Amino acid sequence: MGAPANRVRCGSLAWRIPLAVCLLVPQSAFGQSASEYEIKAAFLLNFTKFVEWPSTAFAAAESSLAICILAKDPFGRTLDDLVQGEAVNGRKIEVRRLSDLPQPRACQVVFVGLPEKDLSKTLSSLGPGVLSVGEGESFIRNGGIIGFVIEKRRVRFDINQAAAERAGLKLSSRLLGVARSVEGARP
Repeated sequence: MGAPANRVRCGSLAWRIPLAVCLLVPQSAFGQSASEYEIKAAFLLNFTKFVEWPSTAFAAAESSLAICILAKDPFGRTLDDLVQGEAVNGRKIEVRRLSDLPQPRACQVVFVGLPEKDLSKTLSSLGPGVLSVGEGESFIRNGGIIGFVIEKRRVRFDINQAAAERAGLKLSSRLLGVARSVEGARP
């Protein structure tokens, strides 16, 4: 019998996708199946390891790397628990929850939990140095950088490379290689 509708299988991905997926969502993090948002939380944390931010994206050299949740928070404590004790390039990772747009350089990753009708304006207001992440195929069409999608009950993601470049972010080829699709990529 298959996994329940609200569960997403993670264990069988390794044989179809290159080694980088193991770096993104290790199977041991959640066992054979995990909730959709446990997997998405692991992706959010691990995206930070495959993105290069300009130094201007941070308020100071010792600033933390902030993963911010804008509006609806589907993660609960999962994301907080995952980032505890984590660091990327010497920067501590922290989670912040916001009800309004972040101030410049306050967030390096923003998970946007807003309705589609509000996306374009919100995404254009985030400014440079921000990795925008959201849900659905329309997210990257509205100017977001990484959009989570569910394909055959598995969490996948699409990337808008042109939006990443506009934000001044450099995405690792390993991250691009495991995306379901990359739009706006240079030939």
